[in-house]
Amino acid sequence: MVRWEPDSRGRLEEAALALFSELGFDNTTVAAIAERAGVTERTFFRHFADKREVLFGGGTALQDAILAGVREAVPARSPLEAVVAGFDAAGELLEGRRRFALARSAIIAANPSLQERELIKLASIAAAVADGLRERGVSDPDAGLIAELGVGAFRVAFGQWVATMDAPPLRTLIDEAFERMAALAR
Repeated sequence: MVRWEPDSRGRLEEAALALFSELGFDNTTVAAIAERAGVTERTFFRHFADKREVLFGGGTALQDAILAGVREAVPARSPLEAVVAGFDAAGELLEGRRRFALARSAIIAANPSLQERELIKLASIAAAVADGLRERGVSDPDAGLIAELGVGAFRVAFGQWVATMDAPPLRTLIDEAFERMAALAR
Protein backbone atom coordinates (compact mmCIF):
# COMPACT_ATOMS: atom_id res chain seq x y z
CA MET A 1 0.00 0.00 0.00
CA VAL A 2 1.37 3.40 -1.00
CA ARG A 3 1.75 5.78 1.94
CA TRP A 4 2.27 9.48 2.33
CA GLU A 5 1.25 10.43 -1.18
CA PRO A 6 -0.33 13.86 -1.39
CA ASP A 7 -4.07 14.53 -1.68
CA SER A 8 -5.36 11.42 0.02
CA ARG A 9 -8.79 13.08 0.36
CA GLY A 10 -8.97 13.66 -3.39
CA ARG A 11 -7.88 10.10 -4.12
CA LEU A 12 -10.49 8.80 -1.68
CA GLU A 13 -13.20 10.84 -3.41
CA GLU A 14 -12.15 9.56 -6.84
CA ALA A 15 -11.98 5.97 -5.63
CA ALA A 16 -15.36 6.19 -3.92
CA LEU A 17 -17.07 7.72 -6.95
CA ALA A 18 -15.59 5.05 -9.23
CA LEU A 19 -16.66 2.23 -6.92
CA PHE A 20 -20.12 3.70 -6.30
CA SER A 21 -20.57 3.85 -10.08
CA GLU A 22 -19.19 0.35 -10.69
CA LEU A 23 -20.68 -1.57 -7.76
CA GLY A 24 -23.46 0.67 -6.51
CA PHE A 25 -23.41 2.70 -3.33
CA ASP A 26 -24.74 -0.06 -1.06
CA ASN A 27 -22.25 -2.66 -2.34
CA THR A 28 -19.20 -0.44 -1.85
CA THR A 29 -17.27 -0.75 1.41
CA VAL A 30 -14.97 1.72 3.10
CA ALA A 31 -12.26 -0.95 2.92
CA ALA A 32 -12.62 -1.14 -0.86
CA ILE A 33 -12.51 2.65 -1.18
CA ALA A 34 -9.38 2.88 0.95
CA GLU A 35 -7.69 0.06 -0.96
CA ARG A 36 -8.46 1.64 -4.35
CA ALA A 37 -7.15 5.01 -3.10
CA GLY A 38 -3.97 3.39 -1.76
CA VAL A 39 -4.57 4.39 1.86
CA THR A 40 -5.68 2.72 5.06
CA GLU A 41 -9.23 2.65 6.39
CA ARG A 42 -7.97 4.80 9.24
CA THR A 43 -6.95 7.47 6.70
CA PHE A 44 -10.43 7.27 5.18
CA PHE A 45 -11.96 7.98 8.59
CA ARG A 46 -9.64 10.95 9.12
CA HIS A 47 -11.33 12.57 6.13
CA PHE A 48 -14.90 11.21 6.24
CA ALA A 49 -17.22 10.03 9.01
CA ASP A 50 -18.70 7.39 6.69
CA LYS A 51 -19.01 6.66 2.99
CA ARG A 52 -22.04 8.95 2.60
CA GLU A 53 -19.88 11.90 3.61
CA VAL A 54 -17.85 11.47 0.42
CA LEU A 55 -21.02 12.68 -1.33
CA PHE A 56 -22.33 15.11 1.29
CA GLY A 57 -19.23 16.38 3.09
CA GLY A 58 -19.20 19.65 1.12
CA GLY A 59 -22.75 20.57 2.10
CA THR A 60 -21.67 22.91 4.87
CA ALA A 61 -19.32 24.83 2.58
CA LEU A 62 -22.09 25.15 0.00
CA GLN A 63 -24.60 26.40 2.56
CA ASP A 64 -22.04 28.83 3.98
CA ALA A 65 -21.31 30.23 0.51
CA ILE A 66 -25.01 30.73 -0.23
CA LEU A 67 -25.68 32.35 3.12
CA ALA A 68 -22.64 34.64 2.78
CA GLY A 69 -23.91 35.73 -0.65
CA VAL A 70 -27.33 36.55 0.81
CA ARG A 71 -25.85 38.42 3.76
CA GLU A 72 -23.31 40.35 1.68
CA ALA A 73 -25.77 41.42 -1.01
CA VAL A 74 -26.10 45.19 -1.30
CA PRO A 75 -28.77 46.29 1.22
CA ALA A 76 -30.78 48.06 -1.49
CA ARG A 77 -31.26 44.77 -3.36
CA SER A 78 -34.65 43.09 -3.12
CA PRO A 79 -34.92 39.87 -1.10
CA LEU A 80 -35.08 37.87 -4.33
CA GLU A 81 -31.97 39.61 -5.67
CA ALA A 82 -30.17 38.77 -2.41
CA VAL A 83 -31.13 35.11 -2.84
CA VAL A 84 -29.89 35.17 -6.44
CA ALA A 85 -26.57 36.57 -5.15
CA GLY A 86 -26.39 33.71 -2.65
CA PHE A 87 -26.98 31.01 -5.21
CA ASP A 88 -24.60 32.69 -7.66
CA ALA A 89 -21.94 32.32 -4.95
CA ALA A 90 -22.78 28.61 -4.83
CA GLY A 91 -22.40 28.42 -8.59
CA GLU A 92 -18.92 29.86 -8.37
CA LEU A 93 -17.99 27.42 -5.61
CA LEU A 94 -19.22 24.38 -7.54
CA GLU A 95 -17.95 25.30 -10.99
CA GLY A 96 -14.52 23.74 -10.47
CA ARG A 97 -16.10 20.48 -9.26
CA ARG A 98 -18.26 19.70 -12.28
CA ARG A 99 -16.96 16.17 -12.88
CA PHE A 100 -17.50 15.34 -9.22
CA ALA A 101 -20.99 16.86 -9.36
CA LEU A 102 -21.95 14.81 -12.43
CA ALA A 103 -20.83 11.55 -10.87
CA ARG A 104 -22.35 12.46 -7.51
CA SER A 105 -25.73 13.27 -9.09
CA ALA A 106 -25.86 9.94 -10.93
CA ILE A 107 -25.03 8.03 -7.75
CA ILE A 108 -27.66 9.89 -5.73
CA ALA A 109 -30.28 9.38 -8.46
CA ALA A 110 -29.72 5.61 -8.23
CA ASN A 111 -30.20 5.38 -4.46
CA PRO A 112 -33.42 6.40 -2.66
CA SER A 113 -31.75 6.83 0.73
CA LEU A 114 -29.22 9.21 -0.81
CA GLN A 115 -32.05 11.10 -2.53
CA GLU A 116 -33.63 11.54 0.88
CA ARG A 117 -30.36 12.84 2.30
CA GLU A 118 -30.08 15.30 -0.61
CA LEU A 119 -33.58 16.62 0.11
CA ILE A 120 -32.67 17.08 3.77
CA LYS A 121 -29.58 19.04 2.71
CA LEU A 122 -31.67 21.27 0.46
CA ALA A 123 -34.23 21.83 3.24
CA SER A 124 -31.38 22.88 5.53
CA ILE A 125 -30.15 25.33 2.89
CA ALA A 126 -33.66 26.77 2.52
CA ALA A 127 -33.91 27.25 6.28
CA ALA A 128 -30.52 28.97 6.40
CA VAL A 129 -31.44 31.26 3.49
CA ALA A 130 -34.73 32.16 5.19
CA ASP A 131 -32.77 33.05 8.34
CA GLY A 132 -30.41 35.18 6.25
CA LEU A 133 -33.38 36.99 4.75
CA ARG A 134 -34.86 37.59 8.20
CA GLU A 135 -31.53 39.15 9.20
CA ARG A 136 -32.04 41.50 6.23
CA GLY A 137 -35.45 42.48 7.63
CA VAL A 138 -37.67 40.24 5.50
CA SER A 139 -40.69 39.11 7.49
CA ASP A 140 -42.35 35.72 7.60
CA PRO A 141 -43.80 34.07 5.63
CA ASP A 142 -42.03 35.97 2.83
CA ALA A 143 -38.55 34.92 3.98
CA GLY A 144 -39.48 31.23 3.90
CA LEU A 145 -41.28 31.51 0.58
CA ILE A 146 -38.42 33.31 -1.16
CA ALA A 147 -35.90 30.84 0.29
CA GLU A 148 -37.91 27.86 -0.98
CA LEU A 149 -38.28 29.47 -4.41
CA GLY A 150 -34.53 30.02 -4.44
CA VAL A 151 -33.80 26.39 -3.67
CA GLY A 152 -36.26 25.35 -6.38
CA ALA A 153 -34.58 27.56 -8.98
CA PHE A 154 -31.18 26.25 -7.89
CA ARG A 155 -32.33 22.63 -8.21
CA VAL A 156 -33.54 23.23 -11.76
CA ALA A 157 -30.31 24.99 -12.74
CA PHE A 158 -28.15 22.35 -11.05
CA GLY A 159 -30.05 19.58 -12.84
CA GLN A 160 -29.34 21.23 -16.18
CA TRP A 161 -25.69 21.73 -15.25
CA VAL A 162 -25.05 18.10 -14.34
CA ALA A 163 -26.94 16.75 -17.34
CA THR A 164 -23.86 17.15 -19.53
CA MET A 165 -20.30 18.44 -19.48
CA ASP A 166 -21.31 20.78 -22.32
CA ALA A 167 -23.84 22.76 -20.25
CA PRO A 168 -23.19 26.46 -19.70
CA PRO A 169 -21.59 27.58 -16.43
CA LEU A 170 -23.74 26.91 -13.37
CA ARG A 171 -24.00 30.59 -12.50
CA THR A 172 -25.48 31.31 -15.95
CA LEU A 173 -28.04 28.57 -15.47
CA ILE A 174 -28.89 29.84 -11.98
CA ASP A 175 -29.47 33.36 -13.28
CA GLU A 176 -31.62 32.02 -16.14
CA ALA A 177 -33.70 29.91 -13.73
CA PHE A 178 -34.36 32.93 -11.51
CA GLU A 179 -35.27 35.02 -14.56
CA ARG A 180 -37.73 32.35 -15.74
CA MET A 181 -39.20 32.13 -12.26
CA ALA A 182 -39.70 35.90 -12.11
CA ALA A 183 -41.27 35.91 -15.59
CA LEU A 184 -43.65 33.12 -14.63
CA ALA A 185 -44.64 35.00 -11.47
CA ARG A 186 -45.63 38.04 -13.54
